[in-house]
Amino acid sequence: MADQAAVSRNPATGEEIERFPFQTPAEVERLLAQAQDAFRAWRAVPLSERAAVYDRLAAVLRRRMDELAPTITREMGKTLREARAEVEKCAATAAWYAEHGPAMLADEPVAVEGGDRVYVSFLPIGTILGIMPWNLPLWQTIRAAVPIMLSGNGFMLKHAPNVTRCALLMRDLWQEAGLPPGVFSVLNVGTDGIEAVIADPRIAGVTLTGSVRAGAAVAALAGANLKKSVLELGGIDPFVVLADADVEAAVRFAITGRYANAGQVCLAAKRLILEAPIAEAFTARFLEAAREIEAGDPTDEATTIGPIARDDLRDGVHDQVTRSIAQGAALLLGGHKVEGPGWFYEPTVLGGVQPGMAAFDEEVFGPVAALVVARDEEHAVALANRSEYGLSSNLWTRDEEKAGRIARRLEAGGVFVNGFTATNPRTPVGGVKKSGYGRELSRFGVHEFVNAQTVWTRQA
Repeated sequence: MADQAAVSRNPATGEEIERFPFQTPAEVERLLAQAQDAFRAWRAVPLSERAAVYDRLAAVLRRRMDELAPTITREMGKTLREARAEVEKCAATAAWYAEHGPAMLADEPVAVEGGDRVYVSFLPIGTILGIMPWNLPLWQTIRAAVPIMLSGNGFMLKHAPNVTRCALLMRDLWQEAGLPPGVFSVLNVGTDGIEAVIADPRIAGVTLTGSVRAGAAVAALAGANLKKSVLELGGIDPFVVLADADVEAAVRFAITGRYANAGQVCLAAKRLILEAPIAEAFTARFLEAAREIEAGDPTDEATTIGPIARDDLRDGVHDQVTRSIAQGAALLLGGHKVEGPGWFYEPTVLGGVQPGMAAFDEEVFGPVAALVVARDEEHAVALANRSEYGLSSNLWTRDEEKAGRIARRLEAGGVFVNGFTATNPRTPVGGVKKSGYGRELSRFGVHEFVNAQTVWTRQA
């Protein structure tokens, strides 16, 4: 029988924390009706007042940091240091949109011949269903919801079941900031309950961050009901280090880019593609740094990496490592589950990775670095693009002109030169190929779910 409740467990111990019974069809109906009424009221609120709610949300997030960060750690396993950084990032993003968002929604005048008055307005379209993942339980929600709601849309959150307490806290934070009840709501249903919600006329669109399989299913449902969707479906992002790079700096950033959040980040550096002249030096230094990482209790301030979020996910990571070794990759470090309670996995480094191996072709959502050697710059670019994904990429070179030239050839939604991938409200995030379509954040995220309405007044 299918589960009748969302269950959260502590990844550091494996123990159950809470159960949240799924909403009944009648409860879902009440939620949708409330969301529709709330949207109609919210869209009428002046834009300046909507922005003021965002300012208050930033303050609430910071004020409740000592409650929110431990909840994130308890439900999904990241370290307290990482959880605090996630909360602060949410607060900074809300504050940034409070200041800069209204300008993105201002009417845009259009000059036409004949002196007619023409402008484009950006109007809300309704309540958007957000299907969000567990790895960044507050940030993923903020990243999607804040741009969408500023225009006057509502947002209904369907979160991953293992972080349901984080979802409910997010709803409470919005209400404490003064958002009218129902504008932001939480849907707690099983997978079989999603189809009817997407089809409901009170849902105007869908945004999802998740797997390719989930994205394809949601996109098909949205398309069948003539509703727009935005998808961010992860990737196996390349971290390209060319022969003229600062190797020491590249190693430092690669360690953070791969092992932050126990490697459970869609935009993480997953394939480290090293041009041959620096491959040996980079590998030696990377292994030295990776040996200093130890998985441990995420509530301990000294811990640098926590557990994987679920036991089945750890099993999947271990299977990918095992298959990669069987396919010819060299195990340079780690490669085992940590014995004892919780779902810890050793920081792992695989060498000699090539196309056709699991660590090259598949997204490994865990603390596993795949080292790939490229013959030259041209080969490095070809390897970076040899993927069905195209979310983000990293490029290391001291030659700025070369970086700009190569960036245009990399098939990815973002290229980060001499650093690791970062998300910022000022710039869009999203991918190409099987990493999805559409964008979050910046003005692009604000305009994804609006009616760009032309108003044309003819002059006498």
